[in-house]
Amino acid sequence: MLVEVRVQLKKEVLDPQGEAIRRVLTGLGFAEVSRVRVGKLMLLEVEGGDAESVRARVEAAARDLLSNPVIEDFEVRVP
Repeated sequence: MLVEVRVQLKKEVLDPQGEAIRRVLTGLGFAEVSRVRVGKLMLLEVEGGDAESVRARVEAAARDLLSNPVIEDFEVRVP
């Protein structure tokens, strides 16, 4: 089963990488881009179990290893 994990900085955390990208886009003529937030997308191939048990295991992995819960939020998507 392919599981998607999206990790991004919490809204209240500054995103200097996103701001740098926004400035470059503006310089290249994409002035309509007013904000950029950078995150991570991870695709995990998980074997065995039903969708709910897979979700629970991947959420535990996202909380314990794949994200920093102090400054990041994560979302797990299971088909």
